[in-house]
Amino acid sequence: MSYKSIDKMQNLLAETVFSHTASPKKAAGRALGTMVEIISFYLIKAWGHEYKTAIEKPLPEYANKDITHNVEFTFHHNKLIDTIEAPIVDSVTSTRIFNMTNFPNGFQKSRTTRNLLKDGIVKNACSVAYSDVSFCNAYFSNDRKNICLYELSNKPYAMVECKRVGVEEGMNKGPQTIEKAKQGAYVARTVSSIQRIRLGDGRIGGVIERNGEVDFYEDYYALIENAILKHDKELLGDFILTVGIVSNHGNWFTTDNQNKEIKVLSQSYDWLLFLTDEGLSAFIMEMISGDNNFGVVKKAFEKSYEKEKKGSRFTKTTMDSEADIVLTEYFNKNIKEIESWLNVIAPENRDIKALNSMLTELGRMGV
Repeated sequence: MSYKSIDKMQNLLAETVFSHTASPKKAAGRALGTMVEIISFYLIKAWGHEYKTAIEKPLPEYANKDITHNVEFTFHHNKLIDTIEAPIVDSVTSTRIFNMTNFPNGFQKSRTTRNLLKDGIVKNACSVAYSDVSFCNAYFSNDRKNICLYELSNKPYAMVECKRVGVEEGMNKGPQTIEKAKQGAYVARTVSSIQRIRLGDGRIGGVIERNGEVDFYEDYYALIENAILKHDKELLGDFILTVGIVSNHGNWFTTDNQNKEIKVLSQSYDWLLFLTDEGLSAFIMEMISGDNNFGVVKKAFEKSYEKEKKGSRFTKTTMDSEADIVLTEYFNKNIKEIESWLNVIAPENRDIKALNSMLTELGRMGV
């Protein structure tokens, strides 16, 4: 069964999984937004960036630390602290991990106890400890035999936000679409030391202040790409690569058919990726079909939205343990197809592999 329109997919979910809710279509729409975030996370994981990733960590504005913004994912320079054997128990808390690990001086246990594993649910990027300049996250190895402890610098070098907007039945446009686009654009424009400016001919230039001097560059993307190629740590010291991932639901359009919202976002994020209806539908249909190994994913999805649910087990932050293993294998095995689900809106004439390369090189600069 195939659905060309994500609207039909939302209606299907509303009539089945979310029929018990007060507003089934709205609930289904929120679930579709969650799936966009999940696809983004497992793409990051398949690219090999998981151990450098924090989830929903407050991101301060550049030179304005009093204002922070929660974004889906941030990328941080990292260093392996320890690898410990995963205990064969039903619950693994951050306190237990802290007590099992030989932390360097200056680290303290996280103020809030978190569960890396509890009731068959894994917490992605589980915070365990912190210091004045960094924090430590715990991650399961893919085979679940070990727990990897990584120190991540407080200052990120990249961020990813996911945006999705629904349309109410009987309306041509969602009332909050442009406002959400503007919110995302504001964050993308305020977190990095290298400021984007639009030139009179429509090109994007760059401005950076260093040692009291302001330098202007006519080509923002050439500036960034050359700095990354040369590993220019001085220029990129406070730079944050901004990535937006948007999905279609009546309001977002493609590279060839951009509306106001897409134009706002493409002028603000360094990279803007568009998750196609076909890609999102393919992921959902494989998941809810229940065929082969995807049965555990379908079960986790449905259980997460039961009327009497006990904890969420199908989000970017917390995921059913068995479903996590299956999703990780699926994305690793089908990474080329999954990359094809995403159209590059901005920058022009670049492909998604170039984004992965930039993230990899920026990550290496902290070593």
